Amino acid sequence: MNSKTKKITTIAMLCAVTYVVMVVGRIPVVLFLKYDPSDVIVTLGGLIWGPMTSCIVSVIVASIEMITVSDTGILGCIMNIIQTLSFACTAAVIYKKRHTLSGAVLGLGAGCLAMIVVMLMWNYLVTPLYMGYPREAVAELLIPVFLPFNLLKGGLNASVTFLLYKPVITALRKSGYVAASEKEIRSRHAGMVLLASIIIATCILFILSMNGVL
Repeated sequence: MNSKTKKITTIAMLCAVTYVVMVVGRIPVVLFLKYDPSDVIVTLGGLIWGPMTSCIVSVIVASIEMITVSDTGILGCIMNIIQTLSFACTAAVIYKKRHTLSGAVLGLGAGCLAMIVVMLMWNYLVTPLYMGYPREAVAELLIPVFLPFNLLKGGLNASVTFLLYKPVITALRKSGYVAASEKEIRSRHAGMVLLASIIIATCILFILSMNGVL
């Protein structure tokens, strides 16, 4: 399989997996806000094949979502793209420049911060337009609702991506989708694995409590 065909196949595979995860993985958190882990797939693609892969997959999947399962139209599509790119591309760009464990942690952390800041601004500016909420009402929700939700989403995305990266790239190397000489994180510090696991557990407990399960 030549490199161009492999790239097209890879992007198609990532789009398919991301779309399926988005459709079946949506979990209500608070009000109309739902978490789905599809950004993890997009971010993994960016860490392995570069930020442009994240960009392409994000735009394709958000566009398909808009015409299939979404009821928020073009504005919702744009919000989805902006949110995914602010996290996934930030992480991928930093990791591409600093291909180490610390670079991965720095990239995922910066991705979380970028997504939180960007989405607070976009929620204030755009949410009233497609949800029909007065801007004053949205402004009142920014700190008590949107900020914790984006913290939760960013924490889950970063932690799950961190834990999945090593097994995913190892499997891809064995299957030939990533060259044997491709650099990768050689090890994951036990402390970072523990921290990521604690963040995931905390976020899951928070979601369960918000849905009245706990």
